[in-house]
Amino acid sequence: MQDLTPRQIVAELDKFIVGQAKAKRAVAVALRNRYRRRQLPAGLREEVIPKNILMIGPTGVGKTEIARRLARLANAPFIKVEATKFTEVGYVGRDVDSMIRDLVQISFQLVEEEKTLEVRDRAKEAATERLLDLLHPVPKRESYQPSLFMGFGGQQGAPSQEEEEKQKKRVEQAQRIRTRLREQLEMGALDDRKVELEVEEQQNFSFTPVFTGQGMEEMGMNFQDMLGNLLPNRRRPRSVTVAEAREILIQEEARKLIDQDAVKRDAVARAEQDGIVFIDEMDKVAGRDGGSGPDVSRGGVQRDLLPIIEGSTVQTKYGPVRTDHMLFIAAGAFHVSKPSDLIPELQGRLPIRVELDSLTEQDFRQILSEPQNALTKQYAALLETEGVHLQFTEEGISELARYAADVNQRTENIGARRLHTIMERLLEEISFEAPETVQGAVAIDAAFVRGRLESVATDQDLARYIL
Repeated sequence: MQDLTPRQIVAELDKFIVGQAKAKRAVAVALRNRYRRRQLPAGLREEVIPKNILMIGPTGVGKTEIARRLARLANAPFIKVEATKFTEVGYVGRDVDSMIRDLVQISFQLVEEEKTLEVRDRAKEAATERLLDLLHPVPKRESYQPSLFMGFGGQQGAPSQEEEEKQKKRVEQAQRIRTRLREQLEMGALDDRKVELEVEEQQNFSFTPVFTGQGMEEMGMNFQDMLGNLLPNRRRPRSVTVAEAREILIQEEARKLIDQDAVKRDAVARAEQDGIVFIDEMDKVAGRDGGSGPDVSRGGVQRDLLPIIEGSTVQTKYGPVRTDHMLFIAAGAFHVSKPSDLIPELQGRLPIRVELDSLTEQDFRQILSEPQNALTKQYAALLETEGVHLQFTEEGISELARYAADVNQRTENIGARRLHTIMERLLEEISFEAPETVQGAVAIDAAFVRGRLESVATDQDLARYIL
C-alpha cells in the first residue's frame, strides 16, 4: 500500500465505480492513513485511531461496492453485515460480536491462502511423488530376518547375490517408468486417467445454540478442534482423475508444511490492523426507543455497536481480537430517519460523513460502457461462448441509460440495480435462443432497444412488475 497514494487509490476505484468522488476520496484517505500510522513510533501509533465513515445515499449508488473494492485493493479482510440482523442483548438474534468473529475467520482464510501459495512449489513436488506412488509404486526391497544360528551357519537367511541383482533391476526399471510418468504428468497427458485416492472425510457438525455472555447465538461447535487427535479424520477411497488427485494432494501437502499457529497469529494481526467492517442499513436502527414492537431494540443495537466501533476485545476461536484499529464504514439511505437520529456517542465514532449522489442518465451511460466489469461487456462475453457477437452501439447504450433513468424516476429508485432488470429484459429472447438459432453478430442499437423495452417501459403499472 505504500506505493498507492490517495489519488492512485481513487484512480483504481474509478475502474469499477462511476462517480461518487467524495466517497472515493474519503475511503482513499482512510486507507492511506493506515500506511501513515505504521510509520509512527510505537507509542504514538497506538494512540492514532481510524476515522470511521458514514456513507449516506440511496440504494444502488455504489456504497457497498466502494468498500468491497477498497478491501480487495488493500488485500484486507472485509465483511459486510446488515445492522438489522443484530438485536439488543436479551432478544433472540445475533450479537454484534459475531461480525468480528466472522471477520477473523475471513482473515484466517486469507492468510492461509497466502501461506499455501508460498509453499505450493514444495507441496507440488511432494504431491507428484505421492501421485507417482499411486500410478507406479517402487517395489520394496525384500527384508529378511537373520537366523539365530548365523554364528554357526554363516549368512543363513540372507538374499543371494542373484536375488539382489533382480531386485536392483526391478527398482531401476520402476524408476525409469516413473521418470516417463513424471514427464507425462508435467505435460498433462495423464490428467484424464482415473486413480484410487484416499481422502479425508469432512466432518459436518451441526450448529448448536450456545449461551454466551452476550446472549443466545448460533455458533458452530467444531468438536474436531476440541477433541483434537482423539477423533482423527477418517479417510475413505475415492475414484478421481489425475488432475483432481493432484490438487487434493497439493492441498494436503501444503497443510503439512504450514505452521497453523503462525497462521492464527497472522490472521488475528491482519484483522486487527487491516480489517474493514461494512455495516449496511444503519438508518434502519437509527432513532431512540420510543415505542413498542419491532422498534423496541433500535437504541439497544446502537448501544451494542458502540463498544465494538469504539474499540474493545472480542473473544474468538483464534484468540482475543481488538477492534481499536479496524476501519468501520456504516451506510444507509436515511430517507426516513436522519444521521442525527443515531445516539450521540455513535455519531461521534463515525466522524466522516459523505453523501453519495443519485445516479443520473449520464451516470448510467458511463456505467454501461466504462468500467472494466460493465454489464455490456459481461453479457457480450457470456453470449460469445455461444457464438453470438453482441455489438452495443453508442445510441443503443444511450437509449438503455434513458430507460433506466426514466423507470427509476417513475417507480422506485433502485440505482444501478435497475440496469440488471433492463438488460435481462432486453436480451431475454437472444439468451434463450442463442444455443440453437441465433448466431453471428447482433447489433444492439437504439431501434433494437426501443423494440424490446418501449411497450413495457411506457406502461407504468407493467413497468412496476417487470422493470
